[in-house]
Amino acid sequence: KLEKAGGKGSQAATDIRAQLNNIKKGKLDGLASVVESLEEKADGPAGASDLSGSVASFDSILSGPLGQFKTASQAIGGDVATLGDLVGSTFDIQKHFLQTVSASKQPKADDLQKLLKPTSEMIGEIQQFRESNRRSEMFNHLSAISESIPALGWVAVAPAPAPYVKEMKDAGQFYTNRVLKDWKEKDNTHAVWVRSWVETLSELQAFVKQFHTTGLVWNPKGGDADLSSMPSKPVIKLKAAPKTAVSSAKPSPKSFKATPATLKPASLHQDGKKWIVEYYKGDQNIIINEIEMNQSVYIFKCEGSAIKVNGKCNNIIMDSCKKTAVVFDNVVSSCEFMNCNGVQMQVLGSVPTIMVDKTDGCQMYLSKEAIGVEIVSAKSSEMNVLVPKGDDFVEMPLAEQFKTVIEGSKIKTSPTESV
Repeated sequence: KLEKAGGKGSQAATDIRAQLNNIKKGKLDGLASVVESLEEKADGPAGASDLSGSVASFDSILSGPLGQFKTASQAIGGDVATLGDLVGSTFDIQKHFLQTVSASKQPKADDLQKLLKPTSEMIGEIQQFRESNRRSEMFNHLSAISESIPALGWVAVAPAPAPYVKEMKDAGQFYTNRVLKDWKEKDNTHAVWVRSWVETLSELQAFVKQFHTTGLVWNPKGGDADLSSMPSKPVIKLKAAPKTAVSSAKPSPKSFKATPATLKPASLHQDGKKWIVEYYKGDQNIIINEIEMNQSVYIFKCEGSAIKVNGKCNNIIMDSCKKTAVVFDNVVSSCEFMNCNGVQMQVLGSVPTIMVDKTDGCQMYLSKEAIGVEIVSAKSSEMNVLVPKGDDFVEMPLAEQFKTVIEGSKIKTSPTESV
């Protein structure tokens, strides 16, 4: 690097080489001067160049895959467009933070927290946006970002921030796979949206590994960080959304705190192509009749209840329920459980896919027609599949503990028994 810099840099490289040759000949007097020369150049123009290159590299993420992600978000519209604006603003705030890092020496802990606050607030706002729109038709999109956006919290992680970014990227994979599956035959824009977001996080991981390998690299020759120049949180306007998404965006997490879910009135109603069952407690006779194949069922915050779905529907989602069961005839797409505890399902006909996410205790009773079902699980425990055998069922547990071994350049993972 010194040689390529030319001028004084080239001369410094020549001097260091000469001193190294003297050391090889047993003249150790030059060792101290070599160290001094290297330290001087590391803290000088070459070091400053690396810091400015760090910001430029981050900027290329914003103009590259993140720009494609924002464009795809606007093309999809509605809640996803609003989410795209929030994500873009969050990355802009982090760029401003990194510019401060490249020009400043490391601040005190209290001042660092003040500098990190805008990024933290935006991450929280994105996650709250998802919670406020649980009935949105684009809920999987919102969840994919909500689960992985904490990757931008790498700035507070040491000594291994790059693996943390990858961990957050993987956390959103469950939902990005759902988006790809749901929109595979409908609209390729959603596939572009997923790819550009995954690429954004992959490039962020590479950026962190290259420039901030063991944690934030501040400028030891810089001045004090300017706390007065911190960006304010942007105001994002809600985009026009499909009717179901607009009408469903009612309660925010704050209203849940003010009025506990158990006090809300139980409700069974149809909203567009979605049947919504919510806030039932101790009701074993909830029945949905005359459902159509292009309609879905969303069961939210029910406890100690049972729902019977007669007919064939597109998919069934059970969210944040306790000790609740659902019995259904046929499902075209999938039956999904998320954030549940002690739930059960029984399929009388067929279901191609069952998804279990962040759920503790899930009993799945299958019919003979449903034996070929695919079960996808993540961050869940106490899952059992019961398959028919004569007039009875045989219970089989799903693996929740795994063993991974490294074989050369490959990783092999297999289920393992609990110790």
